[in-house]
Amino acid sequence: MPSAASTPTPGDTPEVDFDVDELDADEQIHRDFYRQVQVNEDMLLPLAEHHTAGREHSYYVLFDRTATSGHPGIPRYVAVHLHRHHEKRTFDFEKAQLPLPSMAQSWLIHRDCPADAIGLNPELGPPAADEATRALERRLAGDGDHYALGYSYTRDDPDDMVTVVVLRALDERATSAFRVVVEEVDPDAWTHTLREGAFATVKEALTWCDDRLTGTAGPLPPVRPTTSATRPALPPTAPIPGPHGKSR
Repeated sequence: MPSAASTPTPGDTPEVDFDVDELDADEQIHRDFYRQVQVNEDMLLPLAEHHTAGREHSYYVLFDRTATSGHPGIPRYVAVHLHRHHEKRTFDFEKAQLPLPSMAQSWLIHRDCPADAIGLNPELGPPAADEATRALERRLAGDGDHYALGYSYTRDDPDDMVTVVVLRALDERATSAFRVVVEEVDPDAWTHTLREGAFATVKEALTWCDDRLTGTAGPLPPVRPTTSATRPALPPTAPIPGPHGKSR
């Protein structure tokens, strides 16, 4: 899978087709979709997509090759859910910009996309370096609704391709209120790793991210197993301000 901090390898790559050009009865929706998604269609690389019967619903995980151009740090993955109303010649859509492909998968899965239908194209981008990475990616894709995204930063520097993400637990009985997930790309081996750490406060989590981006971070604190008892999820809060003014 492509890394959030790298560009997929060159060569023959698939193109995305949203198949909405004829669904223009609602001009406002059509205009909004063009401005928010379709305007960069030729720069969106489809890593995964799933279509229901008759293409009523479509789900996409897209890699935005323009995301960090002039906007350092912003997420490079776009999740899109289209609901087409062919008889009315219109459609609805939802989109989210997310820092990791597994988070984009999770966002789609929790909008009724079958989990086994939205696997990433293994020929695009660096593969996982180890089983720990694969296991964490599966967990993020399946349990992503247990956490709210608070902050992320993607660095494209070929000497340090890294994405840091701060997540807030939505279960008030979680053993750690905040998680930091770190993706790093090894350009020589052309692989990526994903690791996580647990923090008690948002300040500690953001400080670790800032230290990682400046090259001074220590090891990630270990994640303790969660308790079996749960309470109803807390509502998401506003995004967490980044350290030292860094972009989300």
